[in-house]
Amino acid sequence: MRPEPQAFAKAWVAAWNAHDLEAILSHYAEDVVFVSPYSSRFTGDPSGRVIGKAALRDYWGKALPASELRFELRGVYDGPDGVAIRYHSSRTDAEAVEVMRFGDDGLVRDSAAFYE
Repeated sequence: MRPEPQAFAKAWVAAWNAHDLEAILSHYAEDVVFVSPYSSRFTGDPSGRVIGKAALRDYWGKALPASELRFELRGVYDGPDGVAIRYHSSRTDAEAVEVMRFGDDGLVRDSAAFYE
């Protein structure tokens, strides 16, 4: 079942702002593929690709304490099989968009982050 985009985005941002790793990961499938230009800082993979929920847990477990991220939701864009969330990072003053594709179970299967 596909989540309602606005509710999903609010829950996703709330989990990040709380730095609640379990709540963040609850949105992602076991076989998720996540790509971010910042991933290589903590994973050593220059492609920025993180594959699987266990690897994502390891990555964000290192990145969250180092980043002190706080997000302000700026927009939610509904797509045919996913959602794009636009947010602002108060720490870095960066604008970002995360594009997420849902599986049939409503969990994120693919995700890519883009930063201004």
